[in-house]
Amino acid sequence: MKELLKQYAMYNIWATKKILDIILTLSEEKQMVEVPSSFSSLYKTVFHMWDAESIWWQRMKLIDRIIIPSVNINGDMQEVSAGLMQQSKQWAEWITNASEMAIDHVFHYQDTKKVQYKQPIYEMLLHVFNHGTYHRGQLINQLRQLGVEKLPSTDFVTWVRVKK
Repeated sequence: MKELLKQYAMYNIWATKKILDIILTLSEEKQMVEVPSSFSSLYKTVFHMWDAESIWWQRMKLIDRIIIPSVNINGDMQEVSAGLMQQSKQWAEWITNASEMAIDHVFHYQDTKKVQYKQPIYEMLLHVFNHGTYHRGQLINQLRQLGVEKLPSTDFVTWVRVKK
């Protein structure tokens, strides 16, 4: 399981960076323009991705008072992208240094509605990486709607092929 999670963590970093590299070339106006999706702009989608990864990280670390980046930071796309990438790298580092026992550990947490849950860390990690894939797909769609024509393939199989 650990090897698979390491691969997903590295893939998550690679795929997110490929999309952020394109987003960061756009004007601030295009980054903020409303485009139909779960979150109404590139900026809001990237901020949501950072929020989600950060919240899960804090839950795993058993932090009582969760700090949500979008509530506490009013940065531009450069800052938000850097925050997301830093958080994604933390996951990869944690997995690399974690024991199998730590990965299998069942932890307790509560969601934003204060509902209590418990699950193994590896299930939460799989969710975090799947969540990122979902929203990267939305970012690609938003970029297309904004007229960006040259978009990278961010499929897992593409990463597997290029990392060899």
